[in-house]
Amino acid sequence: MDLRQGQAPHDQRPSWQQRLRRFGYAPATDAPAGDVRDRLVPPYTEPSPRLWRALGVPPLLAERLTRWSGWGGPLLVTLLAGVLRFWNLGSPRAVIFDETYYAKDAWALVHRGFEVSWDQYGKNANDMVLQQHGQLALPTDPAYVVHPPVGKYVIGVGELVFGFDPFGWRFMTALLGTLSVLLVCRIGRRMFRSTFLGCLAGTLMAVDGLHFVMSRTSLLDGVLMFFVVAAFGCLVVDRDRARERLAAALPAGPDGRVRPDGRVADAFRFGWRPWRWGAGVMLGLAVGTKWSGLYVLAAFCVMTVLWDVGTRKVAGARHPYLAVLKYDTGAAFVATVPVALVVYVASWTGWILSPTDGTGGYYRNWAATDGKGGTWSFLPDWLRSLWHYEHEVYKFHVNLDQPHTYQSNPWSWIVLGRPVSYFYESPSPGSDGCPVDAGEKCAREVLAIGTPLLWWAACFAIGYVLWRWAFRRDWRAGAVACGIAAGWAPWFFYQERTIFLFYAVVFLPFLCLAVAMMIGAIVGPPRSSDTRRVIGATAAGVLALLIAWNFIYFWPLYTGQAIPIDSWRSRMWLDTWV
Repeated sequence: MDLRQGQAPHDQRPSWQQRLRRFGYAPATDAPAGDVRDRLVPPYTEPSPRLWRALGVPPLLAERLTRWSGWGGPLLVTLLAGVLRFWNLGSPRAVIFDETYYAKDAWALVHRGFEVSWDQYGKNANDMVLQQHGQLALPTDPAYVVHPPVGKYVIGVGELVFGFDPFGWRFMTALLGTLSVLLVCRIGRRMFRSTFLGCLAGTLMAVDGLHFVMSRTSLLDGVLMFFVVAAFGCLVVDRDRARERLAAALPAGPDGRVRPDGRVADAFRFGWRPWRWGAGVMLGLAVGTKWSGLYVLAAFCVMTVLWDVGTRKVAGARHPYLAVLKYDTGAAFVATVPVALVVYVASWTGWILSPTDGTGGYYRNWAATDGKGGTWSFLPDWLRSLWHYEHEVYKFHVNLDQPHTYQSNPWSWIVLGRPVSYFYESPSPGSDGCPVDAGEKCAREVLAIGTPLLWWAACFAIGYVLWRWAFRRDWRAGAVACGIAAGWAPWFFYQERTIFLFYAVVFLPFLCLAVAMMIGAIVGPPRSSDTRRVIGATAAGVLALLIAWNFIYFWPLYTGQAIPIDSWRSRMWLDTWV
């Protein structure tokens, strides 16, 4: 007689479960038994003592290295990323691609509080900016811009400190790009409970070409990516903290082991969750950089509520969804959506405080002129003017379909179908770094393209995490898939719009986490045989080294170095890259 209440014996499970088992589906009844604390808060893995002995490391030193590696490893990877990104950051000494908008908008914001029009300087505005190092008189006429101000304020900080030149307007994107590598290392370590896999994910991002180029260019998407990763990291930490509190509240049995308790799990209150509020601030800054952050906000809100459901399920809750709805959903909403909204509106403070006599920000005087009267006239003028501005920006975005040479369809992003050339010159032999014996003109290009082998490996990694999430119900795979979907899926609704590959930098960190997770599976679990681990480690090592080599091979195209035209052609692996 089967005394397990509410569980169907193996041979009485529904047929769909029986059929899915051949694909790796693991029913809830197959969950491992043991102390529920280890399921709520799994321990971190540590290097095998055999590894330290093989390396000749004394036990005391091995213990210290293991303890320090949690921060030491990520900091070393971050140092590598920083050296790569800050090396010769001011080159090319030119206003490349959309720096022509954001570098100048940032300079105006940090000095005047709103963007201005540079039309008075005509087509020579960029040359004059480069020649006069910030001594150029700032125009007074407001400019109509279609992105919120946060990202431009970030860029402007670097300009204030280092000057109105390429190094100055690229400094903050390089800094945030470097710090995002640290975040990915720490997030990966916390999610996978492995310092090695966390550092691997960060290293993959450090040697990705798209992340590298975006970190060395003053565009908004790299700033948006940083805030998205920071928000995700806050939510991952919040998940751990919440599970630790619930685990501590569960009663221990006579043997000292903690088992699920439905009464506690159904009624537990998590209380103050500062990391979730931190996520709300980061998401507000993301939306304040580009509106596409709204999709990330929505996806992450759903994800964190589902995490709470899973937490209560593991703890034994009989009605986890009802408990989450009763105790968690309201608090989760307040900590994210209203907080993000407040942060977003606050980011417009410079525009709000600008004059309303026509000399302030664009549309700042709309409520006092064209917007007089109407149903909403009881609202403050600044709020009505801001709402009108946002409405006009929305119409611009949904109707943006002007063809561009480098536009691409989101279906092609994952295989790097159409990269974006930010800068291109053809120096003659003996000039601008072109070898004297080149024979013909060289190519000098900054190409916004990911490291091909990394992105093509990510195609398989996406399939792996989806399988892992669907059939093994691995929350880590679900979280990674959520990050990819939040940054990528919304663009499929705007395929007729003018959109570019570099938008994909927002979900790139999650691609790196997916590849790291796949490589971890290739290496094999710790309990595998030595033969299995050696074969897996060899295959994983070869893949990682090939990705690193691929980054080095494309280095000239990421940094704008002059190379012979034949060398440039040899790197154009696809016709669509030209």
